[in-house]
Amino acid sequence: MESGNMVRDTIPSHPDGLDPNSVDVPVFQATIRPHQSLSHNGFRNVMIGCGAVSLVTSIACVQAGFWPVAGFFGLDMIALYMALKTSLKRGRSFEEVMISPIEVMLARVTHRGERREWRFNPLWTKLTKVEDEEYGLQTLTLVSRREYVVVARDASPPVRERIAEGLTRALADVKRGY
Repeated sequence: MESGNMVRDTIPSHPDGLDPNSVDVPVFQATIRPHQSLSHNGFRNVMIGCGAVSLVTSIACVQAGFWPVAGFFGLDMIALYMALKTSLKRGRSFEEVMISPIEVMLARVTHRGERREWRFNPLWTKLTKVEDEEYGLQTLTLVSRREYVVVARDASPPVRERIAEGLTRALADVKRGY
């Protein structure tokens, strides 16, 4: 055994006791999607049902001599289609939240693919909540220094509550040093 050529198999530990490889490993990570009450199949079914009712009613109105009513039903169907299609498109947006020992990152991606990110120091970040007795958790906000960013703004109150529990626990773990 040569003492001068000895290779160490282990990586030396950090003087503060932190493993350099685990510093940027997420303690909490979530992808939050907006609350959607209508799926693509639901959209199709609503449009077919409303179209059928509109068509039958329009035919009856035209036969009774009230022909302008059919035009208004057509306008209603166009407006309903546009509103539901817009809702489905906006459902493609999402938020990503990640907390690691060195940063809190929130990224918001719109339905058009536009991305905006916020990054905070987890030691200076806190979570504020606005709750309503009847409707549950209404607003969840990350606060760091003088910057306020709403999290899970399009999620339902129960989902917002689960996200709040995870964020609170992760921030406490990071501040405690795991």
